[in-house]
Amino acid sequence: MAEDTRYWASGSWHVTDGKADEFIERWTEFLTWTKQANEGFLTARLVHDLSDPNHFVSFAAWRDLDSLSGWREKPEFERLFGGCRALCTNMHGSNYEVAVVV
Repeated sequence: MAEDTRYWASGSWHVTDGKADEFIERWTEFLTWTKQANEGFLTARLVHDLSDPNHFVSFAAWRDLDSLSGWREKPEFERLFGGCRALCTNMHGSNYEVAVVV
């Protein structure tokens, strides 16, 4: 991951009890498609909360804001994102711009 990566998508996912493994599979499918079908995509990570087995946070780095915005507009996004979201009791996601790097 380059230190100068400026644009990020991130989500906080609260998965339904007993659905964590299925969620990880669906998220992996979603981001595998993202990597293959979106030229401006750089990398992604899904981290697991050590104190809450049902909580995950995702980070995806993007080359530019147009690529990030275009990703969310593709029909496949809605289907694959929706498959992940369906396994959650709560999800909040947004786009971010780096404010400072230390």
